[in-house]
Amino acid sequence: MKIVKKYWFLIGLATVFAATMADPTGLLADAGQVLKRHNGPDVVIFLVFFFSGIVLDPGQIRAGLRDVSGTAMALVLIFGFAPALAALASMAPLQTGVIIGLFLVAVMPTTLSSGVVMSGASGGNPAHALFITILANVLCMFTIPFTLPFLLGLTDISTQVDFDRTGVMIKIGLYVLVPLCMGLAVKAWAFSRLAAAGGRFQLINQCLILCIVWMGVAQARPVLSGDLGGMASMAGVVAVFHCVLLGCAYLMVRVFSVPRGRMEAVLFMGSQKTLPLSIILQVTLFGQFALALMVCVLHHLVSLLIDGFLVGRLSYRK
Repeated sequence: MKIVKKYWFLIGLATVFAATMADPTGLLADAGQVLKRHNGPDVVIFLVFFFSGIVLDPGQIRAGLRDVSGTAMALVLIFGFAPALAALASMAPLQTGVIIGLFLVAVMPTTLSSGVVMSGASGGNPAHALFITILANVLCMFTIPFTLPFLLGLTDISTQVDFDRTGVMIKIGLYVLVPLCMGLAVKAWAFSRLAAAGGRFQLINQCLILCIVWMGVAQARPVLSGDLGGMASMAGVVAVFHCVLLGCAYLMVRVFSVPRGRMEAVLFMGSQKTLPLSIILQVTLFGQFALALMVCVLHHLVSLLIDGFLVGRLSYRK
């Protein structure tokens, strides 16, 4: 039970994925597709970032301002190294949907929850990790509308997609910045009543992310049904992508002699990627490429598994 309690979110991800794919009646997939067609992802993603704003501690954000060099390294990894790796990966003989999925993963900011927790659990500074994730999620509003079409332009995919930079910027603002600021405002207004319920809001947020994953798997099920080899190969691709990015982060902290206690935030926040925003962009821009959505979901699951193992190793050595 201790293991289940500790790793329930990973278990939940695997369960949602397996149940939706293996359901012989197809009812789970059908329900997920119906919800997706009726603006389900939009509502859930808005709520995810709203509750994230309630959970965030502004005092910790201010504390994270002190590590300027660590923040700069993490941002270079998030918005520089990751897209560069995706550009290299696009040269490999991969399916169009897989390449688009890698592009979406690469341009994403860092995750809002798991990376902060893992940074602290491995002996790092969670306040710094929190500052990095907030800053990255604000900056992505301005980076994604330019980085994503640049990556698409390296292939012939750009001719198949009508990319509206202004529309994407507005959508990111509406689904990330607006609910995040609303959550922070609600917390500031009712801090005393919400302080004790922070863990519950975090639990609600994780359940909402599982709901997003369910809708994503439901959309991709018709494409992947019966193709276990295809899923295994995609899992291998995203595992290699994440491990290479994690290796780049480790090399960077070694080159710049970042000590223990500071390096953990750079490692985890520089290599992890948020799932909700990638799903809303896939639904909006690449709805015809169901494999892209599956790549985003698999990357989230695989990266959490890899980083969970890394947390154990770093915790043992601290």
